[in-house]
Amino acid sequence: MRDEDISPAHVRVGTSTQADTAAAVREASACIDPRDTCFVLALMPQSFDRAVMAQELTRRMEGVPVFGCTTAGQITVRGYETGALQLIAFPREHFRCASLLIEPLKPISITEIAAQAKRHAVRFQRTAGWNRLALVLSDGLSKQEDLLISTLETVLDDLPVFGGSAGDGLSFGETLILHNGQFRSNVALLMLLETDLQFQGIGFDHFLPTDTQLVITDADPEERLVNEINGAPAAQEYARLVGCGVADLSPQIFAENPILVRYNQNYYVRAISSVKDGQALSFLAAIDDGVVLTLGKGTEIIKTLEAGLSVSGPGGLTPDFILGFDCVLRKLEIEQKQLGTEASALFRAHRVLGFNTYGEQHCGVHMNQTFVGVAFFDPAGRALG
Repeated sequence: MRDEDISPAHVRVGTSTQADTAAAVREASACIDPRDTCFVLALMPQSFDRAVMAQELTRRMEGVPVFGCTTAGQITVRGYETGALQLIAFPREHFRCASLLIEPLKPISITEIAAQAKRHAVRFQRTAGWNRLALVLSDGLSKQEDLLISTLETVLDDLPVFGGSAGDGLSFGETLILHNGQFRSNVALLMLLETDLQFQGIGFDHFLPTDTQLVITDADPEERLVNEINGAPAAQEYARLVGCGVADLSPQIFAENPILVRYNQNYYVRAISSVKDGQALSFLAAIDDGVVLTLGKGTEIIKTLEAGLSVSGPGGLTPDFILGFDCVLRKLEIEQKQLGTEASALFRAHRVLGFNTYGEQHCGVHMNQTFVGVAFFDPAGRALG
């Protein structure tokens, strides 16, 4: 399948796998015409030179706003990639955007964030007949996404909110948001969008609850650190339940043996990122003392991916493109099972563009090991090939 056969009609996409930062920006930006662009979304590997990236993007986009973040992998027109720069240009013909940088995230002020977001939404004037949504990019190591997304969902009550946490590969060292020509940590970016395209939200994972329950008996909620599970050292108890030794715990083990929390009759993954000091477990989403968790088991990840991406719009239309936020632990599991070729083929077939995250936000919930996305459809109701 040729790239031109799978490229969307209503956004422009530039990618580059060049290792040199300036060369990558030059190659990717050559596919974009700033004159008809509303804004650009830049998704980049953590290995790039951030100062060069910001400078080159500012220069080549000629005043067009560029928003973006570091990632734990990219989803391009070729499918899963790890070292690619991806630029997605949203044209003025179909999109309007207003951005708000929220800082600091830690310590978080729910009252201030709510007031800022509400003022921002009021100032964003409506276009008759167009549809509205919100996108959020947040520092994936801030540990504040739970409170952030629940606050935004409450304040922006007439807007669906979708988002992803910035990544740093598998290093978990520093995650950055790009706004106004600068990379920043400990911030979140709220983008209010209007579009004449129809859209539909997507959210799915591939896990089912087992009968094995776990109770958090000692935790540090602010740091998302669990010290004890079922009254025993957390790492030791988790390793026992999944049938391995503490020394064998790894991102691959965490990806294949998730812990689930039940909320509003649904189960959401509370992913583990690492073992701390040989005993505690560090989580990527909110935890607390006394919370009852359930060990999950996986179903066939490729089948659920295909089913989840097979959405249709008005009149049975297929999406022009899907903007996707896909947890890095999903990618790890897919690679561990040597299913990367199949997953990439599905992403290409469904025109998915996005990145691998440290967490996903949808329906007011911060979650892990989930695919969250927005499927956009042709505004004229034309069937796209």
